[in-house]
Amino acid sequence: MRMQLALDRLSKATCIRVAEDTKEYVDIIEIGTGVIKEYGMSIIREMRKRFPEKTILADMKTCDAAKHEVKQALEAGADITTVMAFSADASIKDALQAAQESGGEIMIDLLGVQSKQRVEELASLGVKLVSLHVGKDQQSKGAFHTELFALTEGTDLTVAVAGGINEGSLPGIAAKQPDIIIVGSAITGQENPREAAGKLRSYL
Repeated sequence: MRMQLALDRLSKATCIRVAEDTKEYVDIIEIGTGVIKEYGMSIIREMRKRFPEKTILADMKTCDAAKHEVKQALEAGADITTVMAFSADASIKDALQAAQESGGEIMIDLLGVQSKQRVEELASLGVKLVSLHVGKDQQSKGAFHTELFALTEGTDLTVAVAGGINEGSLPGIAAKQPDIIIVGSAITGQENPREAAGKLRSYL
């Protein structure tokens, strides 16, 4: 399992500091949607320059103009960028094509998806990587729960999981063997992010 650090709702300086502090435990550095909206492509370029050995994910949450946005993120230095599962099939296909041409990957964000049929449709379009995701606003009603794995059971998809995952919930989630564990505030919101990342990594 790989660990993905979600950097969101943070200043540029904090993003850089936390990424530096936790880099020995983190495989993928995610530049969150809010951070991209605040700083644009420049922060992707800066993180690429500072962490050349890491996989960089730009959480663009693209839902239209997919070819342009995918190319924009990947040319700025991201290895992976996100596209929403509810996007039109034409957008999904454009995103996959643009990523292939640029040598990058697409992660399809399943936020709000409750139908396994949609997941199967995405796989038939050529999707390889998805994120089972409980959004920030949804977390008031509960964080990521293992029942969500039913959406991807029986598929060959690479699966990431996200949504309020912390030290208490991680062992049960890790037991299901997802490919990528995405952690945000359980690291970024702690007094000692490095120590927090090390503890979480120990469960993988």
